[in-house]
Amino acid sequence: MNPNVLARLRRSAGLARSFLVYWRPWRQSGLRRLYAGFVAPGDLVFDIGAHLGDRSAAFADLGASVVALEPQPHVRRWLARIAARRTGITVCGEAVGAAAGEARLSVSAANPTVSTLSAAWQDAVRAGNAGFRGVAWDEHVPVPVTTLDALIARFGEPVFCKIDVEGYEAQVLAGLSRPLAALSFEFVAGALGETERCLERLEALGTYRYNVIPGEGRAFLFPERCSHETMTDWLRGGADGIPSGDIYAWHDDHRRQP
Repeated sequence: MNPNVLARLRRSAGLARSFLVYWRPWRQSGLRRLYAGFVAPGDLVFDIGAHLGDRSAAFADLGASVVALEPQPHVRRWLARIAARRTGITVCGEAVGAAAGEARLSVSAANPTVSTLSAAWQDAVRAGNAGFRGVAWDEHVPVPVTTLDALIARFGEPVFCKIDVEGYEAQVLAGLSRPLAALSFEFVAGALGETERCLERLEALGTYRYNVIPGEGRAFLFPERCSHETMTDWLRGGADGIPSGDIYAWHDDHRRQP
């Protein structure tokens, strides 16, 4: 079969998989419940690594204005279609990093959710996370890169920033020079050192408290928010063996309490 046809088929299968995971029935209602404590009507939210926009949609349905960044061209086309059905979502094609410029995005056509700018992260999760051993990053695309500071200068300061960029989270935070009210960023077993670097960067900007949501769940793992030291110890202890999830961070002056 023609290689171009095979590539299109892999992309289509990968997108279908993503739609099944991220747009299954009742997921949106759970996301809205989760984010209602972070986002109010009229707020600004950044969705860094928006993919197919399930979280952007939840933010918009809560009345927020959303800046959704997705550098994968074939994914972004679908994101734009989804965003067009709602009010308040602006779709941008840049990746986000420590400095503006251009970078090479490694794309997994069959698993577009794990496309990444970090070659070191690819090696780490292949070696340390059984769920990634069959993943192939089989395409490479040059993408423009902006920074969080540049996005803030362009759109304003968000009350919440979701970061899910497959091992590039610390680079995203390196391009931020001020504390934000609240953020979330992904962690993945096998590459928890990257997550520690995220904590270190946030603590250089201000004092934060933390909690964890495992996988694609909606419930926080700990009954109370914990300190930087406690979260770091938890990561160094193996994160309870959780394969992946998100760490949520609240700055000390965060005005709403989810």
